[in-house]
Amino acid sequence: MRNQERKIANKVYIVVGYTSWSKDIFKRKISKYLGKWYFISSRKQLTGEKVKTINPKYIFFLHWSWKVQEGIIKNYECVCFHMTDLPYGRGGSPLQNLIIRGYKNTKLTALRMTKDFDAGPIYLKRPLSLKGRAEEIYFRASNLAAEMILKIIKNRIVPKPQEGRAVIFKRRKPEESEIPECKNIKELYNYIRMLDAEGYPRTFIKYKGFIFKFSRPTLSRDVISCEVKIKKA
Repeated sequence: MRNQERKIANKVYIVVGYTSWSKDIFKRKISKYLGKWYFISSRKQLTGEKVKTINPKYIFFLHWSWKVQEGIIKNYECVCFHMTDLPYGRGGSPLQNLIIRGYKNTKLTALRMTKDFDAGPIYLKRPLSLKGRAEEIYFRASNLAAEMILKIIKNRIVPKPQEGRAVIFKRRKPEESEIPECKNIKELYNYIRMLDAEGYPRTFIKYKGFIFKFSRPTLSRDVISCEVKIKKA
């Protein structure tokens, strides 16, 4: 084993994520990297006491929607992944905000977490396609994040401050999933697909006392095919 590999093998790392795609990429790829790897999947598990016991070199946040204790951010090198070309698109619901704005591609940004959301220095960025359903995009992003994690630990990348004007995205609320008036079939398709993922409120309409929820959309020749679940309002 070479010197660099030996150093990596002696380090301890934590990966944090609560979604199926986070768990999948950890089990399938990240856990097989050199070093000792731990996976945390809930807020209850992510405590200062537990992190102190593990004493990781890095904590990687694959998909996380909650504020992290300031003590953890301050005392450990915490790396998160944001689906925009920062500083453009700081804030919540980056995927949905990008699709609404007509983007077909973006950057997955690995940055060091600070007390200010999405404002920390950047390790690296990689191109990411926004094609397909939200869940497909998240799985794609997780695979890309795994590659970026390996590059960060192998090359000991030092993050650099963000440059440029910050553009802030607003986190979407569940009631905003109701289908608005759309200009064309493609806009409607984008609206359905951008919310089609585990943990997200599916696109819906209310009609005569019922709620219709849409998922798994496909678009072919200006016709959308999708699954529909109907329940009493």
